[in-house]
Amino acid sequence: MATDEKQEIQYVFSDMDNTLFDFVHAKVEACSAVVDRIGTGDSLEMLSYFLRGIYGFENLENIEDYLKEKYIFSEPLFEECCCIYEDVKVENVELYDGVRETIETVKDMGRSFIIVTDADTENAFRRMKRVKLDGLVDDVIAYDMSGKKKPDLGAFEFALNRTGAKANESMYIGDSLRRDIAPAKKMGMTTAYAAYGDRNDHDRDFYFEPDYKLNNLGEIIDIIQKAPSKKTSVSADSCKKETATSEN
Repeated sequence: MATDEKQEIQYVFSDMDNTLFDFVHAKVEACSAVVDRIGTGDSLEMLSYFLRGIYGFENLENIEDYLKEKYIFSEPLFEECCCIYEDVKVENVELYDGVRETIETVKDMGRSFIIVTDADTENAFRRMKRVKLDGLVDDVIAYDMSGKKKPDLGAFEFALNRTGAKANESMYIGDSLRRDIAPAKKMGMTTAYAAYGDRNDHDRDFYFEPDYKLNNLGEIIDIIQKAPSKKTSVSADSCKKETATSEN
């Protein structure tokens, strides 16, 4: 692994869901609206179908399975429930306090603010437009652009290469220690754990030490302003070489 001297932070990469807004709340409200429509079930029970890991956290086939479990499935009802779910989900996406102001301050400091998300481009931009961040952030890097989902290092490598950023001049913010913080730190980025948004109950047994623990997003401003110090950093190219070596 290559080691580089830590540089002043120029690029701020951030997860989207539960880091900039409470996405779990939005999904619970969407599930509640569907349950109200079908007249049976429970919103948290329905949410658990999205958490099974069978189709994925965004996949609407989870709704299909839920309707079949309740013995009320029909194509027209399924399509109606999907529309209700998507509309209510987006309507309930609201920024955490201070997020917009923090991003504006980062931009005023001459830094770049980039979103890296496991959502696909369509879903990511629907949510970004809802909270009016689509014209403020420098880029939104979605799963279907990189072809990799976190914690795969390829997602972080793609983000660095796309923006031309170096790991040792970059910060990564995320609410998951396993999917955000551990891989970002392995890449050599400064890591800021968004503890205020961590809803990853299934990862409670996993712990990885972040560089910083945030009570709110605004705390990154002081971190950016700190004087540079030496820090181990891994470049995207060196990760490729390491992967190739380990496979041989």
